[in-house]
Amino acid sequence: NGQNVDVEAPDDLALLWVLRDKLGITGPKYGCGINVCKACTCHVDGKAVTTCSVRVSDVRGRQVTTIEGLANGNTLHPVQQAWMNLDVPQCGFCQPGQIMAAVDLLRRTRTPTDADIRSEE
Repeated sequence: NGQNVDVEAPDDLALLWVLRDKLGITGPKYGCGINVCKACTCHVDGKAVTTCSVRVSDVRGRQVTTIEGLANGNTLHPVQQAWMNLDVPQCGFCQPGQIMAAVDLLRRTRTPTDADIRSEE
């Protein structure tokens, strides 16, 4: 989220637990722990990853962005703003991961088709 941080953690600890338990970042959620539900999706060097399936040692020296770091100060990212404008919010548990995945898709495919969206895993 734009800051260099050092944490003491075993190399094989999932990035999700470092974010949540060591750094207090609660946007990425634990849902399944097996890279299926995507509730823990964040960006590593701008690409969407499921943090439950990435070891903290794999992101050493790389840029990690969570939903908390997506906005620019008080200005929401355009996807976050569209989420609000279109009344997408529901309970909120999965939304951080959904938003992060949508941002990554739009970075890769400016105007995605329905087929592009359905092909996302």
